[in-house]
Amino acid sequence: MSTGATIVVIVVAVVVLALGAWFIRQQVRRRQLRERFGPEYDRALEDGADRREVERDLAERERRHADLDIRPLDEAARERYGEDWTRIQAEFVDDPGGAVAEADRLVTVVMAERGYPTEGYEQQLTALSVQHAATLGHYRSAHDVMQQHTEQQASTEDLREAMVHYRSLFEDLLEAPVDNQDRGGVTK
Repeated sequence: MSTGATIVVIVVAVVVLALGAWFIRQQVRRRQLRERFGPEYDRALEDGADRREVERDLAERERRHADLDIRPLDEAARERYGEDWTRIQAEFVDDPGGAVAEADRLVTVVMAERGYPTEGYEQQLTALSVQHAATLGHYRSAHDVMQQHTEQQASTEDLREAMVHYRSLFEDLLEAPVDNQDRGGVTK
């Protein structure tokens, strides 16, 4: 085999290996994002976005999340919020709409104390999606019912379901450990 042919074979082999390594890296990253974001990954794809665009967005969420000072609640705060939740559920019987509004407010208060941004629904979704993707669908559903309620289009059953959805996120926020893998594995 001539020197030129040998060089071509080596160059082709290097290119094939580089492409294989790139492909494997992409597959690993995709699997990591699917595991981390769970149903949120699939929901983002269903919205019609390009897979690469979705994965870039989710990776950016992870980077922004790493800059947040997410902290666990102490035991006293968990008990206090648990009592607040019990009170709000009891109020549902007499004032379903008011109870749902209070549930929304309480979830926002807990988010703030944990260190999540609270200045806008979309920003809340983005920040919560990194560690609370499994319950994010519940938050979306509850928020949708809140919107319907403000337009006086939500039934009592809708409001009851919203309470169940808020409770899922609420419990997740109370119990969720702090996962600061993005900060070198250090847990606060």
